[in-house]
Amino acid sequence: MKNNTTTTVLNFILAVMVILGVCFALMAMMKTRELRQLTFNATIANNTIMRAASLANDTAAYNVQAKSPELTRILAALQPKTAAH
Repeated sequence: MKNNTTTTVLNFILAVMVILGVCFALMAMMKTRELRQLTFNATIANNTIMRAASLANDTAAYNVQAKSPELTRILAALQPKTAAH
């Protein structure tokens, strides 16, 4: 193979493509790791929300039987506000 301008240009393009391939592979690996961490954090947050909602439901069920004004006030504060149209 002669060492002419075309060979040099093609070797340069090949080197650039290899470097870009390695960079994109590293970026994909980092994004995958970040996605896994975010998914794990979202699972923990959802479990915490479900436990809090379950506690609120159990407290509301208890308040139906016990009729505590303090619990009624606290549960009313926890209810979601409706949007005004």
